[in-house]
Amino acid sequence: MISLRETAWGKLNLTLDVLGKRADGYHELEMVMCSVSLRDELTLNLGTGKPWAVTCDRPGIPAGPENLCWKAAAAYCEAAGVDPQGLSVHIEKRIPAQAGMAGGSSDAAAVLRALNRHYGRLSEEALRAVGLSVGSDVPYCLFGGVALAKGRGELLTRLPDLPGELCVVLAKPDFSVSTPELFRELDAEGVRVRPDTKAMLLAIRLRDRNAIGAALQNSFEPLVAARYPIVEELRQAMLNHGAIGARLTGTGSVVFGLYCSKLRAASAALVLRDFCPEVWITEPISNQA
Repeated sequence: MISLRETAWGKLNLTLDVLGKRADGYHELEMVMCSVSLRDELTLNLGTGKPWAVTCDRPGIPAGPENLCWKAAAAYCEAAGVDPQGLSVHIEKRIPAQAGMAGGSSDAAAVLRALNRHYGRLSEEALRAVGLSVGSDVPYCLFGGVALAKGRGELLTRLPDLPGELCVVLAKPDFSVSTPELFRELDAEGVRVRPDTKAMLLAIRLRDRNAIGAALQNSFEPLVAARYPIVEELRQAMLNHGAIGARLTGTGSVVFGLYCSKLRAASAALVLRDFCPEVWITEPISNQA
C-alpha cells in the first residue's frame, strides 16, 4: 500500500462579478481570488485492495461517490488510464464547509495533485481540464495563490502576492446558502452591485493595502445579506474594529475582514465571537500548486 499526503488551502473572493448567463447554462464570472493558510490535510492510500472510501474527521461530510474527492479521483483515473487497485481518502477538515471558501473543491484539487505527483500522467493543462469536469472552483484550487479568474472560473491569470503584513479574520454564521438558488435569484433580479475589478488589480499591483480593502466587493452579498442580516452585522463589526475592508466570500456564509496587523486581527476576533462561535485568524499565502 502507498500513502500520499497533500494539503488543501482555503480561498477567498476579493471580488466576485457575475457577468451573465451563458448558452451552456453556466454563468460568466470575473473574480479576483486568493488562497489563505486555513487548510485541510488529506491522506490518500493506494493499493488498499478494498472498495473506495472517503472519510473525514468532521461529521456531515459526504463519504461516498457524491464527495468531490471521490469524483476527482475517478475522473483522474479515467483520464490517466490508471487503476489504484483500491483507494481511500481521509480528510482532516479545517476549512469550514458550505462557507464560500471552496473547501470541497480544494480537497478535490489536492487529490488530483497527489495522484498526478504519483503517476505523473497528465500535463498541468490536462489536470485543470479534469478539475473543471469535477467543479468550477477546482481549476483555481489547483492554480492557487492570487489570481484573476474568468469564464466559469477556469481562465486563470497569475497576480502578484498580497502584501505580506495582511491578516484575515473569518467569521462563519450558522447558515448555509444554495448556490444554484442564488444564481437563479440573481438572474431574475439582476446584479445590484459590481466590483471594480480594474481597481482591485491596480491595488494589488501597487501593493496598496487600503486600496485592496476598499475594492473588496461581491455581487452575491446584497442577496445573502437581505436573507441573513448577520452578514452585514459581521461586516460592520469588522470595520468598526480595524478592518480595512470586509465582505462575504463566494455565496457565503463566511464573512472576512482584512487587517493590517495581527494585534488588530486578534482584537477583532474576540469581539466577533459574540456574534458567532466560529471565528478564525488566517493570512493570505502565495501560489502553492
